Amino acid sequence: QVQLVESGGGLVQAGGSLRLSCAASGSIANIDYMGWYRQAPGNQRELVATITSRGSTNYADSVKGRFTISNDIAKNTVFLQMNSLKPEDTGVYYCNSRARVPGLPFRNYWGQGTQVTVSS
Repeated sequence: QVQLVESGGGLVQAGGSLRLSCAASGSIANIDYMGWYRQAPGNQRELVATITSRGSTNYADSVKGRFTISNDIAKNTVFLQMNSLKPEDTGVYYCNSRARVPGLPFRNYWGQGTQVTVSS
């Protein structure tokens, strides 16, 4: 199994910044990609950003130019630097990873989520 543990959420004023971290642990054989999703109350979970093990990134249009995803391959960790935060960025941010443990195929894993609240 793979465990994902997020940190770095909190309350910030509009225009401020936060940095999220997510560390993957367990019997990891390979990680295909890691990323972040978010879910606001009453809304479906949506993609924020992903990064592959080779460093290719993908962003939701709503966060392009404000958020930056990065990773530390050696530590199986992904980061999300969030700048110029807006109230509509409020939600629970979930770490996601497509990973494989020895002897099993790739599958998706999720963290427990971290709350981000942006006040106006």
